[in-house]
Amino acid sequence: MEPAGRVLSIAITTGEPAGVGPELTVAALAQAAERWPGVTFSVLADRDLMTERAGASAWLSGSALIEIEHHALSVPAKAGTLDAANGRYVLGLLDTAIDGAMSGRFDAIVTAPLQKSTINDAGVPFTGHTEYLAERTHTPRVVMMLAGSGERPLRVALATTHLPLKDVSAALTVDGIVDTLDIIHRDLKAMFGLPQPRILVTGLNPHAGENGYLGREEIDVITPALVRAREMGIDAPGPYPADTLFQPRYLKDADCVLAMFHDQGLPVLKYATFGEGINVTLGLPIIRTSVDHGTALDLAGTGRADAGSLIAAIDTAVAMARHRRAA
Repeated sequence: MEPAGRVLSIAITTGEPAGVGPELTVAALAQAAERWPGVTFSVLADRDLMTERAGASAWLSGSALIEIEHHALSVPAKAGTLDAANGRYVLGLLDTAIDGAMSGRFDAIVTAPLQKSTINDAGVPFTGHTEYLAERTHTPRVVMMLAGSGERPLRVALATTHLPLKDVSAALTVDGIVDTLDIIHRDLKAMFGLPQPRILVTGLNPHAGENGYLGREEIDVITPALVRAREMGIDAPGPYPADTLFQPRYLKDADCVLAMFHDQGLPVLKYATFGEGINVTLGLPIIRTSVDHGTALDLAGTGRADAGSLIAAIDTAVAMARHRRAA
């Protein structure tokens, strides 16, 4: 329980209305009183949509710590069927959450999955949650990190995010990798309570370049970045071949792995944790966590979607907010 006058407030954006976000929010918050006592939740959504997906109008009864902040859909939403007319509605939920977190109204935001194509089809260029959060908070560099659960969870952060593979090498710079490691180091200390995080760093090429035979990025960019990072007091060994790094004997003493590109690290993470993993955006002035899956249009409205990832995302948001408050 939070101390008197210091109750945490968490905003939940319910994401794409045709997807599983609304019903997963209902399922997750059914555990709110028991799992997160003393924490208040603001569900940003269309109230009628939430009632429909809950299957009963009284899903909030008896829980004064949960409220729906009503945002009207542009057009009625049908489970499993996308409609670009609701693209700006989805973006509006995210804007409200960001503004509330920046003003101090919310201690953290948790985002259910959205559909990038719907927002783009509504006429708004949109790459993803991570990039949009960086732009709206005027943050020059953010880091995408996915994580599992447990006493020592597997965490994988990315040096580059949503880039074509052909553009990754050019996007890797010494300064960029150093800045990324600094963000991971600082946020793992401040919001995860890790006094001296150990961050294992992959190479880019097969066998980490094999001494330049399979590529020079390790020699020219990654290794110089790690030398500089260690001079700053960051525990960042590497670069390691990515095909052998993800083994218990290496990971047992690691707090995070920094992978060079999206599909280098995330397939391993998602294989190990899917359904219970989460996405965290590091480097922001606000706390943001999310699920590790998409809108699952085929499951929307069926009652078969698993809320485990959203529950884990809320768990982490609450824990991060408490660590930040105590720091």
